[in-house]
Amino acid sequence: MFRRKFLGVLGAAAVATTAAMPLLAGGQKDIVDTAVSAGSFNTLVAAVQAAGLAGTLKGKGPFTVFAPTDEAFAALPEGTVETLLMPENKDQLVSILTYHVVPAKVMSGDIAGKRAKVLTVQGDRLSVNARNGVKVQGAEVTQADIEATNGVIHVIDKVLLPE
Repeated sequence: MFRRKFLGVLGAAAVATTAAMPLLAGGQKDIVDTAVSAGSFNTLVAAVQAAGLAGTLKGKGPFTVFAPTDEAFAALPEGTVETLLMPENKDQLVSILTYHVVPAKVMSGDIAGKRAKVLTVQGDRLSVNARNGVKVQGAEVTQADIEATNGVIHVIDKVLLPE
């Protein structure tokens, strides 16, 4: 059931630096289409499709997605992404992707100045610290509050891996 309620990641980004990445045009597209049109989430979109989660993320939501950029995926050890995209590793890929999702729409203003442990769709909790910038499990939010018709995307600079 959690797999079906995929990528709804807590929007923990408050005063994030939006200059690091061009502003994404959201609002009129769902989470998946917003990520596709941005052009900087090709690896994430490929992973979502390989995991069979694209249909869910195009669903009603609401979702908050902490979305790692292509550069974040490239920073993983060599061969990691290719290995995760193999059909025999689908369960592990689903676990990693759903760890980036909280099943609610949370804007940066909702948590500004706070710390929280938020439950992900994967079942573990993420540490969110919005007291001095915004960090999610050690990843920095580089762009916040990219609205989509079924939730919000917050761009992060690392891929989050469940422990």
